[in-house]
Formats: sequence, structure tokens, C-alpha cells
Amino acid sequence: MRRVSVLLAAVVLAGCGSDQPEPKAAARTVPTTPPATATPEETPGPSPTATPRPPARRVIATGLDVPWGIAFLPDGDALVAERSTARVLRIDAGGGEPRRVMTVPGVARGAGEGGLLGLAVSPAYARDRWVYAYLTSTQGDNRIVRFRLGERVRPVLTGLRSAGVHNGGRIAFGPDGKLYAGVGDAGDTSLSQSPSSRNGKILRMDPDGDNVRVWSLGHRNVQGLAWDRRGRLWASEFGQNARDEVNLIRRGRNYGWPEVEGVGPTGGRFTNPEVTWSTSEASPSGAAIIGRNLYVAALQGECVWKVPLDGASAGKPTRMLSGRYGRIRTVVAAPDGTLWVATSNRDGRGSPRDGDDRIIAVRVA
Repeated sequence: MRRVSVLLAAVVLAGCGSDQPEPKAAARTVPTTPPATATPEETPGPSPTATPRPPARRVIATGLDVPWGIAFLPDGDALVAERSTARVLRIDAGGGEPRRVMTVPGVARGAGEGGLLGLAVSPAYARDRWVYAYLTSTQGDNRIVRFRLGERVRPVLTGLRSAGVHNGGRIAFGPDGKLYAGVGDAGDTSLSQSPSSRNGKILRMDPDGDNVRVWSLGHRNVQGLAWDRRGRLWASEFGQNARDEVNLIRRGRNYGWPEVEGVGPTGGRFTNPEVTWSTSEASPSGAAIIGRNLYVAALQGECVWKVPLDGASAGKPTRMLSGRYGRIRTVVAAPDGTLWVATSNRDGRGSPRDGDDRIIAVRVA
């Protein structure tokens, strides 16, 4: 646990308040010795009357340049954001050669962990055609924009602090039709507890950027957002020196950073995580839920962590794809029920392999 003395002013969250009692104190902690690798088995050939199942693993695309955000269109095709090039690529639902459909203007190049980050597609895309992106801009901030492919970019939310590290960047539409964003502390730990800053928070807003609310605070660097079948929001978060986290996000709660890293004292003003790892085992980025399992991409851990969910509780995580593909940045649930997994070996911290970066579809059920 790491404590930093921070004076927290009262935070007024418009329309927000603690809606549940404090969850149980003990998080599920992964032991230093990793559990056995859980790898999907190969698929037997289908019987003449069976509906063919997708293969256990298949390569969707190769030769990508630091893929970060992935979002699916209504027809099943995927849009992929490349962090370093500011390109948006379109990949057919069945895989194949990516096609550039847009280069987003105003994206800062060589911005460390910044650049073109998260993508989201409007829930009403068939009608409004909006695509949303979280990016580090050449004007020096992090911002959320929206655009129709090939058309002018319009700001949704600007003025988020940017830095070479801890930019957050994941955006996603929730079951309520609102847009959520994980915003990092931009390397300034004081911002996470500051009522005057939107950094170090999870934000919730209307699709046009109106009615921006701080949904939760006390975060260091959230890069994974996923909702379960009951509409509960789960978030993966980078720790600093000790513990990475998975948190069950409740409106108005304070998750402790920088006063707490990992599990803190019970009964206080901070909400404890449901799962923690040592930072060498995870460095968690993207998150996705399929069925009753949460899947978390691990950069330094070089695997996908599978976390069983039982209501508002998380079970013991197990590794998938351990050491098979290197650093893993993003996981997303595909329309066909597979898990799309994007590597991040060309981000300056990995060891690129032939064909990197790539996206792989993994059958998980």
C-alpha cells in the first residue's frame, strides 16, 4: 500500500451519490506464482447437422501499428484505431486486409502513451453514423471527438490534461446510452482527488458532450471499461509500484488513488478493488465481458486474464494465451461471440515479432 498525504475537498457530483454500502474489503489477489495457462482447445470438425463453431483461434489482421481502440459497426465489420499513425482502419468481420477509412486530423504524433486511443460507435450508428475517439491533440490536451467516416471532426469534450504517460483513453457507451471515459491522472497524482479536475476520473456524459459528470474518482490510469449482464460497470486500472486493479464501479465512489494502491483499510472513505495483481503480472489495459467472465488484457503480464464473475463478486483469475503473443493492449467482445485480442509489441516497450502488431479472434465459449 502506498499513502500520499492529500487534502480532498468536498466533491459535488451532480446527480451522483453513493448508491450501495461499501463492498467487502478483501479483493481477490493473484499469487505471485501464476496459475496454469488456460488455452482454448482446438475445435473438432462439425457434424453434418451441427452449426459450425468458430475455430479456437484465428488471425484477423497483421502488420498493424499499435492498435488501441476497436469498435464494431452494425454489419459486424470492425474499426481499429492506430495510436501512432492516427489512422482508423476497417476490417471485415471475417478478417482480412485492413482498409484505411480515415486519418484523424489534429492527433499529436510521438506523444508517448498518448495519440489516437479509444474508439466507440454510436448506439444509433445506423441512423446517425457517429464514430467517437479519445485522442491526444496537437493543441496539448486530451479530448473526445466524434466524426462520420471521412468527414469533419467535431469536439465532444476538450481540456483534459495530457502527458507522456497516464492518459487513460478508453471510451464506451453504457447500457444507459451515455458515453463513459476513463481519464488518467496525466502523471499528476493530485488530480485524482481534486474536485476541480476531470483527470483521474471515470466520466459519464451525453453523446454530444453535454451533462458531463464525474462518475467515480480516485483513479490512476483506467484503460478498461466493461458492463456485465446486470448493467454493472467493471474497470481495469494500472497501479504504480505494487498492485494493479479491477474495480466494480459505483456512482460517486472514491477508489483511493493516490492515498491507496490496491486494498486499503476497511470502513473508510475509499472503495477497495475486487481483484489485484502485482504490476509485473498484469499492467491491465482493455477489458471485455462475455457471458459470466471478465477478460482483461495484460501488457507486462503478456496474457489475457480471465476473471469469473458471480454477481458483484469476482473469482480467481486464470491466464489465457500466456506468453503466446507478447504484450496485449485491447480485448473486445465481437458480434460472433469471440474475443478479439490486439497486441501492442510495437509501442516502444515490446519486442516486435514477425507480423506484429496483430489482432486474433479467440473462442472463449
